[in-house]
Amino acid sequence: MSALTGKTALITGATSGFGLECARSLAAAGAKVIIAGRREERLAALAKEIGANAHPVTLDVRDNAAVVKTVAGLAKAFAAIDILVNNAGLALGLSSFENQPIENLEQMVDTNIKGLMYCTHAVLPGMIERNLGHIVNIGSIAGSHPYPSGNAYGGTKAFVAQFSLNLRADLLGKNIRVTNIEPGMADTEFSLVRFKGDDSKANAVYKGIEALSAADIADAILWCVTRPSHVNVNRMEVMPTQQAFAGFAVHRNS
Repeated sequence: MSALTGKTALITGATSGFGLECARSLAAAGAKVIIAGRREERLAALAKEIGANAHPVTLDVRDNAAVVKTVAGLAKAFAAIDILVNNAGLALGLSSFENQPIENLEQMVDTNIKGLMYCTHAVLPGMIERNLGHIVNIGSIAGSHPYPSGNAYGGTKAFVAQFSLNLRADLLGKNIRVTNIEPGMADTEFSLVRFKGDDSKANAVYKGIEALSAADIADAILWCVTRPSHVNVNRMEVMPTQQAFAGFAVHRNS
C-alpha cells in the first residue's frame, strides 16, 4: 500500500504551481484528490492525467457560499476530507503601500486570508467529528522576513503563520494536525501573476539563481502529511540555497 492509500485531500489553487504539483504528489502516494481552482480547463486536464482518484471542482475560495456548497456537496467517495491544503493565494504588484491600488490589496486579503479561513471553516467540522485530519497552510517567508514593497502580501502571510499556530492551540486534544509551509523564492506562476502577465519582469526575479520548484514544495508537503500521526510539523521554512538574509536596512542622512 502507498503512504496515503485511503486518504482524501482537498487542494485549493490546484491549476498551477504548488497546488498542481501537490495534487500529483499526493495522488502518486495513493490519496484521492479533490482539485479545486478557477480555471476549469486546467482542472479537467489534471483530472484526466491523475485518473479516477481525482475529483475536479471549479471554485473561487473568495466566495464563502461556494466553498460551503462545494464541501457539503462532495460525492460520498470524496466527502471525508483527511487533508486540506490551503494553497490558493497570490501577490499583486510590487510597490510601496501608498502606491498599491486598493483592488490589489483587497484581492490579496480576500484570497490569502479570507479564502483560507473559509475553506478551513468548511472542512474542519468533519475532521473534528472523525477526530482525524491535517490542515496544511501555504504561507511564505514574507510572513516572517519583510522586504521593500512586500507590505500587504507579507501581512497576509504573517496572518497565515499566526492563524496556523492559534488553530493548533484550538485543536489541542484532538487528532488533527496543522502545518504552515513557508517557501522562499520559487519559480512558478507567482511572479507572472504579481506582474499581471509581464514575462520580462517575472523572469527577472529568478535571473541568475536556481530557485525552488513547485515540486520541491510538493515534496515538503508530502513529507509533512506522511509523518506518524503523533508527529506535527508546526512550520517549515524552505528557501533556495542561493537565498539568505540581509542585514537591517539603515538610511543615513548625508
